[in-house]
Amino acid sequence: MEATFHGRRAVQLHNREIRVSVVYGGGHVAEICLLENGVNPLWVPPWPSIEPSDWDPRRTPEYGIDRESRLLSGILGHNLCFDYFGAPSDEEAAAGLGVHGEAPVVRWEIETISESELLCKALLPVAQMRFERRLRLGSGGVVLFTETAENLSAADRAVGWTEHVTLGPPFLSRGRTIFAASATRSKTYETEFAQGKGRMRVGAEFDWPLCPANDGGCLDLRQIPDVPVSAGFTTHLMDPAREQAWFTAYDPDAQVLFGYVWRRADFPWLGIWEENHCRTHKPWNGRTLTRGMEFGVSPFPEPRRRMIDRGSLFGTPGYRWIPARSKITAAYCAFIRRSEKPLVEAEWRGEEVICR
Repeated sequence: MEATFHGRRAVQLHNREIRVSVVYGGGHVAEICLLENGVNPLWVPPWPSIEPSDWDPRRTPEYGIDRESRLLSGILGHNLCFDYFGAPSDEEAAAGLGVHGEAPVVRWEIETISESELLCKALLPVAQMRFERRLRLGSGGVVLFTETAENLSAADRAVGWTEHVTLGPPFLSRGRTIFAASATRSKTYETEFAQGKGRMRVGAEFDWPLCPANDGGCLDLRQIPDVPVSAGFTTHLMDPAREQAWFTAYDPDAQVLFGYVWRRADFPWLGIWEENHCRTHKPWNGRTLTRGMEFGVSPFPEPRRRMIDRGSLFGTPGYRWIPARSKITAAYCAFIRRSEKPLVEAEWRGEEVICR
C-alpha cells in the first residue's frame, strides 16, 4: 500500500500485529511497528528526512557537506550498506561515492506482491550490481527477508555487505534498554572514534559483553551507559558453534522485545555503533541518541582497499566474493513482540522465531 513516512514516499505492509514501512529513496526499512502499542524500535533521526536525490551541498547545507551527508539526509531505521561498508576512498569520493556505497542513496523500485509481501529492487550503476530484497510478513510479529546480490560485470568482485539496523528513542534509552547477542570474540575500533569523548580503549580485544575502558575498568555493552555523552564502535564475531546468529533488544518500560536472526554463514559479524550526543557537526548537532546493531560480512566500517588488505579477523573473512555474472543470496528475519522480560536467545524456525 502506498503511504508516506515522515514526509517520505513509502510502501507499507501490515497485518493484525505489525506494520512495516519501506521508503523508495535508499530502500530503507523505516518502521517495524508493533500495532498493539505503536512502538517502532527503528531510528527516526531528529532532523527532517528528505529524499537522498534531493540533497545538495548548496541548497540543503543543514545536512552537512561531507561524504556522509547525502546518506544522512534520508537515513531511516534499517539501511543496506553495499557494496562496501564504511567510507569511500579519496578517489571514490572525488568520483561521487559516499559512505556505505550506492545502495542506501539510490532510488529503489518497490512492487507489492501481495498484502503480506514486497519486492524491492535497486540498480547500482557504479558497482555494476543489481540488488533485490523480498520482505514478507509472517505470524507472531515476524518479518522475513530474502536478499539477492547480482554481479553484472565480467569480473569477480570483493564486496562489503552489512545490514545497518539502527535503533532510536523512545524505544532506546540510556541505562534502560537491554541488549543480548550470540557474540564471542570482540574488538574495539582501531583508531579514535569519538572525537576524544569515548570511554572505550582503542583497538582492544575482548570477549562479549565486557569491553575494556580507558580508565582500566570495563563497559557492559548490554546497555547504553546512563551518561550525558558517549560514543564508540565495537565488532563481534558471531558464535562459530551455532548455525544461526542473533541480537535482541528489550525496552522494559514498554515491555517490547525486538531483534533479528540470520544465518551465521551469511553474516559472521555484528558491529555495534553507539552515538550518544557526541557528534556536534551537522546534522547531528549534539542531539542524537542511537545505537546501530549492524550485521554483515565485514568486522569494521572502512574503505574497500583497507577491507581487502585486512582480509580477516579472528580467523574469519572480512568480506565476500561475488563471482562474475553471478548471484548470491542471504536470508534473515526481524521480530517484535510483547514480553515481560528481556529474553536473550532467539531461534528462527521457518516463519517463526522462538525466544527464551
